[in-house]
Amino acid sequence: QVQLVESGGGSVQAGGSLRLSCAVSGFSDSRYCMGWFRQAPGKERERVTVIDSNGIPSYADSVLARFIISQDNAKNTLYLQMNSLKPEDTAMYYCAAGPFRPFCTDYNYWGQGTQVTVSS
Repeated sequence: QVQLVESGGGSVQAGGSLRLSCAVSGFSDSRYCMGWFRQAPGKERERVTVIDSNGIPSYADSVLARFIISQDNAKNTLYLQMNSLKPEDTAMYYCAAGPFRPFCTDYNYWGQGTQVTVSS
């Protein structure tokens, strides 16, 4: 069974930083996409950033230059480094995984989410 478990969320002041982690197990596709999504109350789910098995990242304009996605293949862990956090970044953050066939459009596996709250 594929399992994704997020951690690292919390409450921070505006301008602060957090690093989210996503531990992945049971996922063996050699070509894959992994990403971070977020959803705030009353708003639609938003794709934050995605990275594929070639290590090529893509970012939403709202987080470009502030957030960095990375992965440690040896530890089967996906990371999201969030810098210069803003109150509008407040949301539940989810990691997700799916096949790269040939684009990162299908995310079949999801974590339980971790809350990020940014206060001003």
